[in-house]
Amino acid sequence: MTNANGHTVAAGTAEVDWDAEAEAFDDEPDHGLRDPGVRAAWADRLRSWLPGRPADVLDLGCGTGSLSLLAAEQGHRVTGVDSSPAMVERARAKLAGRDAVVLHGEAAAPPVGDRRFDAVLVRHVLWTLPGPGRVLRHWRELLRPGGRFVLVEGVWGTLHPVGIPADRIAALLAPLSTEVHVERLSDDSLLWGKQVEDERYAVVARV
Repeated sequence: MTNANGHTVAAGTAEVDWDAEAEAFDDEPDHGLRDPGVRAAWADRLRSWLPGRPADVLDLGCGTGSLSLLAAEQGHRVTGVDSSPAMVERARAKLAGRDAVVLHGEAAAPPVGDRRFDAVLVRHVLWTLPGPGRVLRHWRELLRPGGRFVLVEGVWGTLHPVGIPADRIAALLAPLSTEVHVERLSDDSLLWGKQVEDERYAVVARV
């Protein structure tokens, strides 16, 4: 099976060698955000999803830190977490001089101790983790009262689709949240740098 970027993975696991992928990771338009139009599209969405005031944002599975950088540029205090040392190195370089820190650790159990956050931001990570309901419950414990989840996920492929449908995430979040909003993203080609036909979406849930 492959994920949205053509990387071979097994459903419910994270079997990609992300250290090996790190060097070329930002070549994908929605990873590196090098194209001004793609970058602006993600910045606009992120601005609408995250709190309007400066907030503590936990970016799990942050990769090379592109979304972390956008959040920091919008005035948020960002903690990124990634399991790949090579990704962490690139994210730290990208976020140098910003109000941000990047930690090496697992997204399912981030090494943040007793810290709490105003938003948990996760893109294309939850579907790879075994027991997404359990993971979401743990992430809920990392949010302050009035905090929010911002989860960007999808279902990719036709013959052997992989991912997690929006309605499943919404159902898992329902007992953990006071409000769950699903925003479809497939028809916004600027986000991806191309036209896409698979299911891509964001779920914003307030707790």
